[in-house]
Formats: sequence, C-alpha cells, structure tokens
Amino acid sequence: MEDKIIGRNPVMEAIRSGRSIDKILIKKGKYEGSVIPIIKKAKSAGIIIQEVDRSKLDMVAEGENHQGIIAYVSAYEYATVSDILDRAAEKNEAPFVIICDRITDPHNLGAIIRTANCVGAHGVIIPKRNSAGLNSIVAKTSAGAVEYTPVAKVTNISKTIDDLKEKGLWIAGADMDGEEMYKVDLKGALGLVIGSEGEGISRLVREKCDFIASIPMGGDINSLNASVAAGVLMYEALRQRKAN
Repeated sequence: MEDKIIGRNPVMEAIRSGRSIDKILIKKGKYEGSVIPIIKKAKSAGIIIQEVDRSKLDMVAEGENHQGIIAYVSAYEYATVSDILDRAAEKNEAPFVIICDRITDPHNLGAIIRTANCVGAHGVIIPKRNSAGLNSIVAKTSAGAVEYTPVAKVTNISKTIDDLKEKGLWIAGADMDGEEMYKVDLKGALGLVIGSEGEGISRLVREKCDFIASIPMGGDINSLNASVAAGVLMYEALRQRKAN
C-alpha cells in the first residue's frame, strides 16, 4: 500500500520527522508562502518533487484541502543496509544482497523482491532517487514478499557498494557484455546489481562492480526484461551457492 499526506503543515512535519517519502506533488506555478521552505527542505533530503496541475491534486486529495501539496509515503517501513547484513549473520549465511540501480517500474521492482525472497536473498537495496518505492503495485507484484524481505533505501548506490565491499562482499553487475554467468563465481558474500529497464547499470555503478555477468542468449532478441534478467541471475547464484 501507499499512503498520502495532504496539506502544507502535515507534509513539512513528515519531512522533519525523517519519514520515508517517495515523492511530493506540488501545484504548478509560482511558489509562495510556506511552500517555499517545504520545497527547500525536501530537496535537501533528496525527495523527488513533481509539479502537477491542480486537477491532479484535487483528484488525489479526494475532497481534502491539499493547499497545493501532497506527499506519497510508503506504507511499509524501509530497513537499513545493516539490517540486511545482520539478517545474513543471524542465519549464519554469507550475505546475498540484490542492488537495484534505477528500477523505476514498480512491477519490475515487485517481481525482483519476490524472486529475491524465493532464492533466499537477505535483502534488496534501492536508491532514494530514480527508483520505484514500496507502493501498492510493488507490494501486490511481490506477492507478499515485501513483508519478509527487507528493502533498504539509500542516498547513494555507489557509496553503498563501497561500504558493502569493506564488509567483504563481492559486487557483480548484470550486463550483456559481461562474462557468461556460468563462468562467474557467484558464491560467497555477494551483491548483485541489476540496472534500469532501458539503460542498464549506470557508468559510476558499473565502475564499482568487481565483475560483470551476462546471460547467454540463443534467440533473435538479445535482451530480457529487468526483473526476468534479475531472476535468471539470482537463480544461477542460488545454484552455485547450493553446489558449494
């Protein structure tokens, strides 16, 4: 599910409290009054701001007085990266973490979380910006996996990868020009990076990866949907880990 916070004061208090906000809708036009400090604080917190017509706000608010601003907040609590690593330690298992680099389609994110749960991954990491959040579509597509698989939202994926490396994880990126996945060692402490639907892994994130794994292709089309590619690679990692 996804909740809404409607009106200037409630939105400001949500930002101040540190509540996880997926995005803020603001009425198009010149900003004035208390909207200006809200926008400033939201931008400093890295929250996505989207300008929309008043009619859109009216529809979303469903009769409530929105004062030109509505925030979408996750109905699910985000975990931290430490929570994910602690989960692996509690199970006495080598960490297996799925890192989503700009997955903006909520259906893809939900499917990735579902598969991550099925293969026994300890958690999923997403960026605060340019990513789907834990909304109702993600929850539904995950088939309930969001209740069991922790999802951490981070400010900077590249820095998070550096932190994971310091904790002993190897980072594998998924890309078509990498080494065939059967030849890549996906055992042990692993972070698997899945790129965006259209552009794949960003250049900065790719440079952080220890190696790049590709999925062999035998047909006329040489690419897979992001969540399908993620699933194939996750199950290859599971196969290797079970064989180890």
